[in-house]
Amino acid sequence: MLRALLSSSRPLLSRVRLPQVPHFHPHSHAHNVSLLPIASANVPALARGMKVRSSVKIMCDGCSVVRRKGRVYILCAKNPRHKQRQG
Repeated sequence: MLRALLSSSRPLLSRVRLPQVPHFHPHSHAHNVSLLPIASANVPALARGMKVRSSVKIMCDGCSVVRRKGRVYILCAKNPRHKQRQG
């Protein structure tokens, strides 16, 4: 059978039948909610990162300056968007 596959003129990839998975385009307007994939419920929320700047500044009264591992960090207890790292 292997000899028959290799001697054939048809490409090998045309012989393979892959399982058909429905394609979900992020901008498609599906009116049926059951068409959405179930796995999207298990996706964790995106964690916000930290601003990396050459000069960090305290933005509010909740911000505090912390030195760790030779770097200067600004951590904020009131607004997590104020987190910064110098470097």
